[in-house]
Amino acid sequence: MTTERSTFLLDETQIPTQWYNVVPDLPEPPPPPLHPGTHEPVGPDDLAPLFPMALIEQEVSTEQYVDIPGGVLDVYRIWRPSPLVRARRLERLLDTPAKIFFKYEGVSPAGSHKPNTAVPQAWYNHQEGVTRLTTETGAGQWGTSLAFATAQYGMDCEVWQVRSSYDQKPARRTMMEIYGATLHASPSELTEAGRTILAEHPDSPGSLGIAISEAVEAALQRDDTRYALGSVLNHVLLHQTVIGEEALLQMQQAEATPDVIVGCTGGGSNFGGLSFPFIREKLAGRMDPVIRCVEPAAAPSLTRGEYRYDFGDAIGMTPLMKMHTLGHGFIPDPIHAGGLRYHGMAPLVSHVYELGLAEAESIGQLECFEAALMFARTQGIVPAPEPTHAIAAAIREARRCKETGESKTILTALCGHGHLDMASYESYLTGRMQDLDFPEEQLTAALAAVPTL
Repeated sequence: MTTERSTFLLDETQIPTQWYNVVPDLPEPPPPPLHPGTHEPVGPDDLAPLFPMALIEQEVSTEQYVDIPGGVLDVYRIWRPSPLVRARRLERLLDTPAKIFFKYEGVSPAGSHKPNTAVPQAWYNHQEGVTRLTTETGAGQWGTSLAFATAQYGMDCEVWQVRSSYDQKPARRTMMEIYGATLHASPSELTEAGRTILAEHPDSPGSLGIAISEAVEAALQRDDTRYALGSVLNHVLLHQTVIGEEALLQMQQAEATPDVIVGCTGGGSNFGGLSFPFIREKLAGRMDPVIRCVEPAAAPSLTRGEYRYDFGDAIGMTPLMKMHTLGHGFIPDPIHAGGLRYHGMAPLVSHVYELGLAEAESIGQLECFEAALMFARTQGIVPAPEPTHAIAAAIREARRCKETGESKTILTALCGHGHLDMASYESYLTGRMQDLDFPEEQLTAALAAVPTL
């Protein structure tokens, strides 16, 4: 038994009032996105058909901080600040001298970190008179978040959900519809991009790259419509830094400084949101944590991909971004962590990795779900499949501490709960789940289609 404090809470008045932009603090700026036709850096006019000008300005901002609008803070107050929890019961199970903390984003209406950017994206679009947003979603957490956010401002929302997740997670579909969204499985017959994919691969499980192509195409067809992206872009990672800013205050409450920070990475928004404020502190010499990206073995863009310019979507409609990529035509196996099934990594996360400010490892889904059961049976929270990667990495680190006797402080983000992912857990518990990897020749073929600049 212990009476020591485990949960660290902030008052509503301590919600961050500014987002943190890591770019001006980095030793060198990230490479700019390029126009797919001219290969010149994109300008505001190139992005205006897809995004409101306020978000375009944030995408290229060199300001260290960006004020959070009052209309966004009003909605943030529904669930923020989110709790920081010390996983004492998991520590005891592992018999480790390590201290494990997790920032729990599953308290949001959508059950994940995604509303942190969905709400401001909807707000800025609403301010410019946009009445309809299109988007893609993998596991469904982003689609759910944008559906919730557009409902706050009386907007329409149309979502293309990756086919494998659409079939695996019917409850997510229902939740999006509860918030008022219109939903399609991707690839679909509704867009030229979808029809092209289906003509070649009628049984395609889909991918985030394909769903992005469809959502972008649909947005470009109507003047009242813009597109919203759930990860990858600079302004998305900017909005997520409320996670790390709160965590810094809460770690001070706990009188602890992280030695190791681990975050699951698919597109990179959860990882960037947690780690970027700590990278600021690291660069300023106030702390020196090891910062580790954790990705699925079936979609390992950092650990097996190449750092080069590539499209963000499968068809080649988006600007070219310098990022770690598996090739825009790469379709990952249908692992249960649908939100991590993306061919590329956020340009900012890729740049931070190239600068040596973060490291990366990949983990198979069987180890991740084993870690998830340990976490659920001690801490009581069933994690979404995506953050099980970070939990598995935290457990690896805690076990190393047991071997060495080191008492490291480990911080991670539990970016969502898994209450709507029971089919994934059933697959693991019944022994049907398998680790999925891909042969080197498949990766080589996908990278061969990446533009050479």
